[in-house]
Amino acid sequence: MSKIVVLEPGYSSYKTELSILANLNVEMISVSMDSNVIEELRAIDPDIVFLRESNFKKNEIDACSNLKGIIRYGVGVDNIDLPYAKSKNIYVANVPDYGAEIEVSEHALALYLSIQRRISTRDREVREGVWGVGQNAIIPSRDKAILGLIGCGKIGLESAKKFRALGFSKVIAFDPYLSESVASKNDIEKVELPHLCSLSDVISLHAPLTEETHHILNKEMLDLMKPTTILINVSRGGLIDELALAKSLSENKIFGAGIDVFESEKTPIVSPLLSAPNTIVSDHTAWYSERSVEMLQRKAAECAYDILTGKEPNSWVNP
Repeated sequence: MSKIVVLEPGYSSYKTELSILANLNVEMISVSMDSNVIEELRAIDPDIVFLRESNFKKNEIDACSNLKGIIRYGVGVDNIDLPYAKSKNIYVANVPDYGAEIEVSEHALALYLSIQRRISTRDREVREGVWGVGQNAIIPSRDKAILGLIGCGKIGLESAKKFRALGFSKVIAFDPYLSESVASKNDIEKVELPHLCSLSDVISLHAPLTEETHHILNKEMLDLMKPTTILINVSRGGLIDELALAKSLSENKIFGAGIDVFESEKTPIVSPLLSAPNTIVSDHTAWYSERSVEMLQRKAAECAYDILTGKEPNSWVNP
């Protein structure tokens, strides 16, 4: 029997995975992050580990002597020690294509509109008995606005489409991996990061977190932004220096921020952005819908099936 551990279980059921793995002799075991993870992993000795945001580094890998594959529910794999897993001949796979570009781009747009129109402030003040038509709150015009994308894969391209529908006149992008042909086809101008920061009215992040992109938006880049700029992060918290961003917001150097991801997502969340002005936060849910969850679980299970039947997983990230 093959044993599969679901680390940090967070879905309503795992029927999708079990249906795909039905013709294999497997047992799925949930392991909570509140438990002694190392001891539980050592006792179970799984063949496959499914995980979401939990770190899976050397100690966790060493606790699993029979481990064949680590499968990330989602795209980012910065929480997994890829080189060490490779040295142990363990597959690491992710799910980059579960269609979440629709949900994530919607969430980016929702955060932008909420900040631009100060929706949370208006809602709170009306409930408190204030009816001031918001005339004391500055709302800058976005006529002929420019959208800046940091990272321009499927989600970035879908975001560009949605923002254009609101009347944004131009889309620029910083992405070393964006080909000229794709940029041209989608009417996107490739620019360097400082130029993007100084020119954009709205900046939306859609890049993976790597050594190169960690704190890609630091104080130097934030200082280039206009006081009317709105910053949206629905990608990875570590892309932004949170202290520098909170300071920029507090000093009115930029207009607002919509944050779905944090540098540390251990709960309760501790971040200077929670008290920053004109900032709306959410709990890393930009990717979520019932459709995207089902697709995510299905594709993760397909990776497990491939590994357990001696095949390379389709989305192998540490070859």
